[in-house]
Amino acid sequence: MNARAFLVRGLLAGLIAGLAAFLVANVVGEPHVESAIALEEAGAATASDGHSHSHDEADAAGAEDEVFEVSRTNQSTWGLLTGSLAIGVALGGLVSLVAAGTLGRLGRLLPGQSTALVALIGFVAVALVPFLKYPATPPAVGSGDTIGDRTALYFGFLLLSVAAAALATYAACRLRTRIGTFGGVVLGAAAYLVVVVVAALVFAPVNELGDFPADTLWSFRLSSVLTLATLWGVLGVALTGLVIRLYAQESAVAQRRELAASL
Repeated sequence: MNARAFLVRGLLAGLIAGLAAFLVANVVGEPHVESAIALEEAGAATASDGHSHSHDEADAAGAEDEVFEVSRTNQSTWGLLTGSLAIGVALGGLVSLVAAGTLGRLGRLLPGQSTALVALIGFVAVALVPFLKYPATPPAVGSGDTIGDRTALYFGFLLLSVAAAALATYAACRLRTRIGTFGGVVLGAAAYLVVVVVAALVFAPVNELGDFPADTLWSFRLSSVLTLATLWGVLGVALTGLVIRLYAQESAVAQRRELAASL
């Protein structure tokens, strides 16, 4: 089992996961995105009532919108599908390479088991924990002036979470030989939890909700986390299944060779 074999299966699993994530996002998430956009447009229309513009400025703005505007139908279908598949394939390739790199380094876990563990740790460190600190926000929430700062905070926390997860996993594997598997896992998980909790307290909060409706915000964030869970869940299950099948095939070939050599 080599990195290339893992990568091919990871890309395939990512493609499947991206398609599943698109279906969930389109069915569950898009209605709440539409609601948020409607609120944003209503607010923009109210704000524009107090400003006057010349006909030339209005015509220029309308011409510019016609050139660059992408319809919501395309955004919610082909655009969403393309983005979901691209993210799924990229994520599948990355997770598969990490799984290949950790093969045989996570105690006595079989390839399928270690792959499932990598996917689970990835979901927690890359998706779930950063989401809990900086949850997704709908289009009508947040100022355009602070988008750079908000992006920097999110990715900074994301990188810290991933680094903490990697170090905690390494520590758990090292402690396993001294205090046993259970003790190593508990201490590793506790160390990761302490790091991310302290980081969550240190990192600046983001609160730009204003008077956005709480029920719409809750529904949007719930659909976002469901989409993330679908992406990572399908990826983990599909990749684990493909790796288990590959391991079984290679084990059968090795056994036949050993049998042939013993005759």
